[in-house]
Amino acid sequence: MTQPLGKAAAKLLSRFARSISQAEASAAAGPSSAPVIAAAQAGRHFSALPEPIEDVPPHPATAVAPEVMEMKGIKLSGAPLYLDMQATTPLDPRVIDAMMPLMTEQYGNPHSRTHMYGWESEDLVEGARLQVAALIGADPKEIIFTSGATESNNLALKGVANFYKGKKKHIITTQTDHKCVLDSARYLSQRGFEVTYLPVQSDGLLDLKLLEEAIRPDTAIVSVMMVNNEIGTLQPMKEIGELCRKNKVFFHTDAAQGIGKVPVNVNEMNIDLMSISAHKLYGPKGIGAIYIRRRPRVRLEAQMSGGGQERGIRSGTVPAPLAVGFGKACEVARTEMEVDTAHIKTLSDRLYAGINDQLEHVILNGPQDQTQRYVGNLNLSFAYVEGESLLMGLKDLAVSSGSACTSASLEPSYVLRALGVEEDMAHTSLRFGIGRFTTEAEVDRAIALTVQHVSKLREMSPLWEMVQEGVDIKNIQWSQH
Repeated sequence: MTQPLGKAAAKLLSRFARSISQAEASAAAGPSSAPVIAAAQAGRHFSALPEPIEDVPPHPATAVAPEVMEMKGIKLSGAPLYLDMQATTPLDPRVIDAMMPLMTEQYGNPHSRTHMYGWESEDLVEGARLQVAALIGADPKEIIFTSGATESNNLALKGVANFYKGKKKHIITTQTDHKCVLDSARYLSQRGFEVTYLPVQSDGLLDLKLLEEAIRPDTAIVSVMMVNNEIGTLQPMKEIGELCRKNKVFFHTDAAQGIGKVPVNVNEMNIDLMSISAHKLYGPKGIGAIYIRRRPRVRLEAQMSGGGQERGIRSGTVPAPLAVGFGKACEVARTEMEVDTAHIKTLSDRLYAGINDQLEHVILNGPQDQTQRYVGNLNLSFAYVEGESLLMGLKDLAVSSGSACTSASLEPSYVLRALGVEEDMAHTSLRFGIGRFTTEAEVDRAIALTVQHVSKLREMSPLWEMVQEGVDIKNIQWSQH
């Protein structure tokens, strides 16, 4: 179903269409063709774009290349191609259209009850609440707006634990959950709660038998991430929900990476609390929501004092423009999820096949079965490559590493460690995030750059040379001097 476009969206999409025309013409010129400029990035120069060919008038954004710029110690000739959709997504133009009136004309405080400005703003916020609820099969009264999934996760774990602390002092989560969930659990463990961190299998999936064995009479809440942000593992939500409901334990999930991308129904999955973030589904940054079940009722202790907004659970003025943008993003996701999924799967398959066909010793981290993972998340490890050098070499691609890099050390991802990935392979992981506005040309350029830099680094590696000669490196006993 096509959403109606306003002036802002029409203008952006018009620029996007011109970029597509240029990219198609460039593609006809040969394998060196590069990606189009996405709608929200149409005014930027991209370092990976080719020179304009004669038959196509140059796009204003690429007519004159800017001087080389330096950011964070790295020299760039333009903006890299964006393939990091798990970190954040660009605003959908239809979301911008929905938000604009609230930033220019309908700017009332939604909690002002004495004049029209407040009334109309309140109506728009409640309409957005309905749109969010419709996406997950919930009642609008069960949706509480927050600043994002991190706040929602804190509110879910700390709120439930503190409310029921007189009777229940046990919490269960997984070793691969989001850092804010793990830190919230650690915070509670320092205040007298007992936390069980369940291991996962080599594909990142939770063993339901281990979960059942871990549940105790004093277990207050089980928190399991719906879609893992690093490797895309899709947990069996329905089975986990049934297990928690049978044992009368609240089930919370951080669904920031899943909402709007995979079908979710809180009633069918027996989810009691759920965290959502708008900027992961082409909405604005700075807003999210927590779903809190009303029947059977979940009670929690508010973590913020104030004016008692959002049913007393989350005080503070609801940012109406952000809420309306969030709601619109949910509406678009609900109506276009099937089309988005098909588009993203096609590009993901193309990216994986393109890299795998040209490079040996490439490992897909997480589930190999696509039904058990979100298809827009592709986490690959490249053997016999130094991870930091690979990231530095791919400066024309905006991708993430599974490694947590600091100025002093390079530590492998705790998620990959929990999967049992060997440390050298964990160091060389790259996460490619594909989304609604990713193009085939961008994927082809990503394949070319990745193959080029991995091959270059392997040519410089003595380990790769030994492998080519048939030496089994794993059986070598290295001596120390």
